[in-house]
Amino acid sequence: MTDAPTPDDRPFNPHTFPAKLLAAQLELAETYAALHALQERLPWSREPHPGWPEENPERGRQRSGRAASPGWDPADAEQFDKLMARLRELAAFVQGHGHWAECRAHGADMVKARQALKHAPGAVPAPAEDPAALARQDVNTAA
Repeated sequence: MTDAPTPDDRPFNPHTFPAKLLAAQLELAETYAALHALQERLPWSREPHPGWPEENPERGRQRSGRAASPGWDPADAEQFDKLMARLRELAAFVQGHGHWAECRAHGADMVKARQALKHAPGAVPAPAEDPAALARQDVNTAA
């Protein structure tokens, strides 16, 4: 009779990620995409700004001007702030997860392990049909 290895008998694999770490990485990627989609449609300045005129080229460099910005709508500013706060929370959770200490203790290549997480099944968002839909997602979900 052969003994099947128990989880404790198997060698450590730095690319076997805990479910909560995978879920947090997935939400982190989705939150970043939502933030990016929101930023794409916002004016360049959060506050109203008169902009500045285009200047003459200086030693071969082109300095372009900026058109006036009406500023952000208060609802957009609130959504941006919520997305940024959630992005920071998720990044701190992923970066501070205990899995990384275990990887370090087993001598794993930390760069490869962290990069593998970003591409692991369950940590990669499905392609969005409507990128603007990401910007409208509810940012009040928990990790």
